[in-house]
Amino acid sequence: MSFFKRLKDKLIGNPTEEEKVVEIIEEEAAEQKQDEATEPTQIEAIVDENEKAEEVSVTEATSETEIPVASEDQEQQEQQEQQEEVQEVAIVEEPVKEKKPSAWSITQKFKSGLEKTRNSFTSKVNDLVARYRKVDEDFFEELEDLLLQADVGFETVMELMDKLRFEVQRKNIKDTSGIQTIISEKLVEIYEQGEEDLIELNLQPKGELTVILFVGVNGVGKTTTIGKLAHRLKSQGKTVVLAAGDTFRAGAIDQLQVWGDRVGCEVIKQSEGSDPAAVMYDAIRAAKNRNADVLICDTAGRLQNKVNLMNELEKVHRVISREVPNAPHEVLLALDATTGQNALVQAQTFKEATNVTGIVLTKLDGTAKGGIVLAIRNKLHIPVKFVGLGEKMDDLQPFDAERYVYGLFADGLDKELQNSED
Repeated sequence: MSFFKRLKDKLIGNPTEEEKVVEIIEEEAAEQKQDEATEPTQIEAIVDENEKAEEVSVTEATSETEIPVASEDQEQQEQQEQQEEVQEVAIVEEPVKEKKPSAWSITQKFKSGLEKTRNSFTSKVNDLVARYRKVDEDFFEELEDLLLQADVGFETVMELMDKLRFEVQRKNIKDTSGIQTIISEKLVEIYEQGEEDLIELNLQPKGELTVILFVGVNGVGKTTTIGKLAHRLKSQGKTVVLAAGDTFRAGAIDQLQVWGDRVGCEVIKQSEGSDPAAVMYDAIRAAKNRNADVLICDTAGRLQNKVNLMNELEKVHRVISREVPNAPHEVLLALDATTGQNALVQAQTFKEATNVTGIVLTKLDGTAKGGIVLAIRNKLHIPVKFVGLGEKMDDLQPFDAERYVYGLFADGLDKELQNSED
């Protein structure tokens, strides 16, 4: 399947038969509301006639019995209040439907989240394409510099340039029209490397406890990411318990407790300075007793002494695997995208300390160097499983290579996609 085809499927989505039925029902309901909106004129005419008849009868009755009647202004006010009450009841009784995020809304999150990178990087690519009408060696050299500035990584850039040169020669491409499509497709190929389901968490079957261990230095948004992931899993119907294993950083336990209260998850903790391995032991026991589906474990993020870090993580890992066979099932490394190449250095260090199974790249919306995603994947062969695209609870999104590349080249790809359809 071509990149454009896959991209279009993800942008628009392929509605299931059930979704199509829902759309038809919603359209019919909208038409019915519109029809009802045109009917009140007839109803109002009937009501007016009835009101006039009532007024006549009331007038006759008052002339005979001399009973005092409310003024016309009071009657109109009462009628207006009754109508408002009916409208309020109708509004309250109308069911509120929760809609799952559409394919388009998810894609838009990537587009808006990568705005800073796109503004600095893609605008330069657009200028480059506009200046060079022909694809020649000078064009490739300038494109190479732009990719390096976006922190795509030296090895990734070299591999991409080789693929681009080969593709241009194979298809005998002479001008730069449509070159962004080829760049996008090759970047996705480099990231995926023929592998599938890179973003899926290794969740255990129902009835078994899944243990997710979070690692990462202080200040990268690790605790916030844990809270957002817990919210995501809870929205999927899973029972989640949090373990406050970062017992060394001042305020780390309280911060996790705040997120636990906000999301509605129990937090297993001890006092500051406690042994993190002991916290993990208590947390596993508590999660088992409560028949929890997922236990997410926070850890300290000190890199000042790599030996201590390794020893601590090894001890935590040993305790977890002793209590839950084959656990932890995921070791997720939280990295701050705004640190660029420094994030790559952190990833290398933690990969040596523990078996990192996936990356969570935070603050991707706050950096102009979003290309670090490709550098991490190509250099360390660790998949990026989630990316942080904003401050909201649902802004932690599973990473998607095609949506990510679209976010980088959205403006140019939109034009090329439109031209291809025309």
